[in-house]
Amino acid sequence: MRFPLSLQAIYYKPLHRPPTHGLPVCNLHLRSYSVRNLEFQCDFALRAAYYLNLPASGIVALPKRTERWTVPRSNFVHKKSQENYERVTYKRLIQIKDGHSDTVELWLAFLKKHAVYGVAMKAHVWAFEEIGVGKKMGVDLGNLHDPRRPKWEHFGLRKTSGTAAKVRELLESEAF
Repeated sequence: MRFPLSLQAIYYKPLHRPPTHGLPVCNLHLRSYSVRNLEFQCDFALRAAYYLNLPASGIVALPKRTERWTVPRSNFVHKKSQENYERVTYKRLIQIKDGHSDTVELWLAFLKKHAVYGVAMKAHVWAFEEIGVGKKMGVDLGNLHDPRRPKWEHFGLRKTSGTAAKVRELLESEAF
């Protein structure tokens, strides 16, 4: 029995797009205590980057961190009877090059939404602007508005939305 190509592609390594200029746009650090979950999330991230046309350099294994503890099994007299514990943290790195900042944000949001349990992600994102952007930054500061204002307009003691007046109008109407 022959499986369809879309199902066969799961068993192959993820495809990569070649970078055009080689400028790093995002470094995604993944860490987990489980190698299996970490490798699955890395594979998923590379496949998502391929389908979003992001050139990604492969999975780079970073040094693992081993922590060890020795704890007495009991208290006071039984010092010679001890337990040893060990926790190993595995880390991986995926680097995105030459991607558009909006596409990289979309990729990161997609990975965050479909994250595997037990895998932590940290992203370092760089944005490149054209030359002379500093001269444009100080111009017309008076025209800027606070983007949080519409969201927080109905919060707190000041009710400027008119909902209280509308409720009073509905309660005093003859139909009610």
